Amino acid sequence: MKKRNYIFYFIFISLVFLSCSKKIEELQNDPNNPTSVPPNLILGTVLIDMAGNGAAGGLGAVGANSINSWEDAHRWNQYHCSNYDYYDNNIYAWTNGNFDPYIVLKNLVQMEKESSTRTKVTIDPYEAVGRFVRAYYYYNVTSLYGDVPLTDALEAPQNATPTYTAQETVFKYVLDQLDTANNDFAALIAANDVSLSSTQDFYYRGNLTNWQKLVNSFKLRVLVSLSIKAGDATLNVPAQFAAILGNPGKYPIFAGPQDDMQFVYNPGGTNSYSLYPFNPSNFGSVAARFNMASTYVDALTGLKDPRVFVTCEPAWGLVANDPVPTQFKYFTGASTGESLATMYNNANAGLYSFINRNRYYSNFTGDPNVLVGYKEMCFNIAEGIARGWTTGNAEDWYKTGITASMAFYGIDVTKTSFTAYFLPPDKNSVTQVAPYPYNFDFNAYYAQPTVKLSTDVNTAVGQIVLQKYIVCFENSGYEGYYNARRTGVPAFQGGTGVGNNGVVPKRWAYPTSEQVQNKSNWSAALQAQGFAADDLNQTMWLLK
Repeated sequence: MKKRNYIFYFIFISLVFLSCSKKIEELQNDPNNPTSVPPNLILGTVLIDMAGNGAAGGLGAVGANSINSWEDAHRWNQYHCSNYDYYDNNIYAWTNGNFDPYIVLKNLVQMEKESSTRTKVTIDPYEAVGRFVRAYYYYNVTSLYGDVPLTDALEAPQNATPTYTAQETVFKYVLDQLDTANNDFAALIAANDVSLSSTQDFYYRGNLTNWQKLVNSFKLRVLVSLSIKAGDATLNVPAQFAAILGNPGKYPIFAGPQDDMQFVYNPGGTNSYSLYPFNPSNFGSVAARFNMASTYVDALTGLKDPRVFVTCEPAWGLVANDPVPTQFKYFTGASTGESLATMYNNANAGLYSFINRNRYYSNFTGDPNVLVGYKEMCFNIAEGIARGWTTGNAEDWYKTGITASMAFYGIDVTKTSFTAYFLPPDKNSVTQVAPYPYNFDFNAYYAQPTVKLSTDVNTAVGQIVLQKYIVCFENSGYEGYYNARRTGVPAFQGGTGVGNNGVVPKRWAYPTSEQVQNKSNWSAALQAQGFAADDLNQTMWLLK
């Protein structure tokens, strides 16, 4: 009998202890610091980071906003300049980079983990999107630095010293991720999957067909970026390019600008990042601190291209009393390599074009920030065809890219009469812009030898890349720089203002944190690439 009582007491005490332990564990859980997050919420954070509006993922520069419109990347793309050193300068300060994109990629891993534990499906739309995000970031990180951590890079904190992977292997990984993502999206679309969050996916609202088009359109960008390595047997660039264009059923691509991956500014939103970077609220404080770069302005005026009337103001000091400012001779930019003191003085003397006040300061919405776009894709296809990677009509794609870009800026190529809007030099409010009529004949424009696509391959590629540079104005991240570095078109301007002894860099130096925390692998990466030092002038595999 006593034995039975002991057993009873033991069970009772055990149950009480377990109950108390459970209550203690529950009390220890912090409801404000959850251990699990729905994948759709992580998706929203990742996609905001990709647009350059989040806490990480800034692609190279210290600070998350370097790839936004009118931010650092677009000064380094030589689209515009800063003439006021208190806020910014035009130095390629590429020794202060970071690996913040890996923070985004680690969030991506968590998103996929959260989704897989909830759905238990064979093919997961969050994982398919994740493959694209991986490809997007690794393409950019390796293009900026060279060899980068890949295989074990996302294991931290378990592995705080990841090894570096050769750039060729990184590009193969990028292309493989895109292929798998294309196949995954095809299967999900066939199964009518609608589980991707439409609220957190502010690019495509959960539309998997658009995501699949994005994957293949982006792959065309990646393949064209490898033009110097077209003969690489591992990557087989021409064959992969031809496969996409030769099988549109398997590899759908953008059909028009409506398919663009773009961040649309939303002034009705509750977050500050929803406002266009330049707008009526900061016109008075920053408008005179930014002028246009001659690399961009000269590209337009050299072609007698009316897009300069939409994106730029005339240099009023050159216009003087001429009642017709819509003349190409009145549009000029500063050399990015010019000393800041000279640039500041010349800009204030009216010798340089400023950013068009009407288009970029009159509202809070502005132009969308395009990450991957249809217009750029047209030129990528034209370049691949011109290089002989596949059959097709390069001129048709080239011409389509030009007309689509002009349409974006409100220039209907079927018309000849247009109106430009500039802020007269004696006015100081964006509400005081004035109309200036001009005429433009697209057929005459296209008939120019500098514009009409040449039958010579090298000349044609140069024309295509120049038009693509114009299209990527204040969008598409570092594409303006990448393409100029790869082809020499347009010729970027060096000098005192760019730093680095007056030379435009070829790459970012690795983050200084790598020299401290991961020195052994960092040193091995430099040696493997044949770099004499971790500086900005070393030539990565991609460019050899």
